[in-house]
Amino acid sequence: MKALNPYLNFNGKTEEAFNHYKKVFGGAFATLMRFKDMPKNPSGNEGCEDVEPNGEDGNLIMHVALPIGANILMGSDVPGNMPQAETGTNISLSFHAESREDADRIFAGLAEGGAALMPMADMFWGDYWGMVQDAYGIHWMISFNTIQQQ
Repeated sequence: MKALNPYLNFNGKTEEAFNHYKKVFGGAFATLMRFKDMPKNPSGNEGCEDVEPNGEDGNLIMHVALPIGANILMGSDVPGNMPQAETGTNISLSFHAESREDADRIFAGLAEGGAALMPMADMFWGDYWGMVQDAYGIHWMISFNTIQQQ
């Protein structure tokens, strides 16, 4: 099923922010992963190789998901080796496609006049995933969950 969910980026405040959101909206985290939980050399994960899971960023949140009604509020911390989040660049729209082909089509369409930040690839957490900045400066994460489709 297609879905569009907000994705928030923080400079080391994700855990604090999401605990607050959980208190406000209720519920429980569907996912909470830290950078230290990431495989040392995640094969096929272009763009992740510079993150040191056991370094000072290890306890930062790599991904958190909080279901709120039919939507999911998601987020992560920005590791110290990456450009820090600023108002305007601290949010991405996360689109969950119905198939790999749908994910590729959406990614390509959004990349027209924009920039592919991380190409579509199979990721260690089980998604076919990529990141793109569209022609209007909006960041998008495109994914297809390959595990749920098997």
